[in-house]
Amino acid sequence: MKLHRQGALACLALTTVLAASACGSDNTESAAPGGGGASAPPAANCATGTLNAQGSSAQKNAVAEWIKAYQTACAGSTINYEGSGSGAGITAFIAGTADFAGSDSALKEDQQPKADQRCAGNPAIHLPAVIGPIAIVFNLDGVDTLNLSPATIAKIFSGKVTKWNAPEIAADNAGVTLPDTTINPVHRSDESGTTENFTKYLAKVAEADWTYDAAKTWPSAITGGTGQKGSDGIATSVKGAAGSIGYVEMSFAENSDLNTAKVKNGAGEYTELTAEAAGKTIEGAKVTGTGNDLKMSVDYATTTAGAYPIVLVTYEIACSAGNSADKLALIKGFLGYAASTTGQATLLELGYAPLPESVRAKVETAVAAIA
Repeated sequence: MKLHRQGALACLALTTVLAASACGSDNTESAAPGGGGASAPPAANCATGTLNAQGSSAQKNAVAEWIKAYQTACAGSTINYEGSGSGAGITAFIAGTADFAGSDSALKEDQQPKADQRCAGNPAIHLPAVIGPIAIVFNLDGVDTLNLSPATIAKIFSGKVTKWNAPEIAADNAGVTLPDTTINPVHRSDESGTTENFTKYLAKVAEADWTYDAAKTWPSAITGGTGQKGSDGIATSVKGAAGSIGYVEMSFAENSDLNTAKVKNGAGEYTELTAEAAGKTIEGAKVTGTGNDLKMSVDYATTTAGAYPIVLVTYEIACSAGNSADKLALIKGFLGYAASTTGQATLLELGYAPLPESVRAKVETAVAAIA
């Protein structure tokens, strides 16, 4: 119900914004049927045609709401987005079968030249879309609140800690009665930017207990546990099996009504996952790209009080130039809405953290410059 209600509000807000801009512009189209002579939104905001995109399942819920709002306000527009995973999205974008790709991590050094070539020799750029806090979700009989340190998380997912009443977990949860239950760690079976960010976090802050490289694919050297495709697959698996633990974006945790662990940050605090707490971590993130390429670097070891440390930035990867003429207006219109204050305002109700204003404004500028 929350998603449907928020989607309706988003559609209303988008319609209002576009209508207001149309009233102040000479670039208007004919009146909408039954509109009493009101001007339709200008082409700079609304465009017709079809876009096909795919990638990050982490941002799937956000993109779905943006699509619903944009298509409602902009007749004749169709945007299709498949939450196939970041790896699949990047592959499709480079192959030219996706007009833009959603990804939870930046292009690799060997992927960037291929993406630039797909953009007719122009740079492929990273446009931050949403902040996706990664929740540690669990299903444990008799336990609703759980504290976990980075070292404990690393030991659980690497298979070094196999019982819920292990000393390491007990040390994080003084006074809590933990059952003598076998832990079932659930990880992504497909290529995933969420996995890459989660393993990057562990490699940065639990180096002694996590000896694997950060990657989109789950380390093959780890035996045991359960692999599931997509964030929704992990959420469903954890919800259906007591003793399970997994990692998903906050939106999937909330939509599945799963318990989330408090995670110890660099300040030594066990921090509850909220959009505000995730935003405190992003405040310290740095833009590492140049020009309109807005790649970001997150400090997983943040010592900011009250900061939740496991966050990811999801990107839309798009061509800065070289887009086909029949797609250009719709790419700019849709991505421009996603980067607008209206588009970002829909995120809190969906379990995401909106982009900091300083970053949002840069994304809006970068989208406007797409050619």
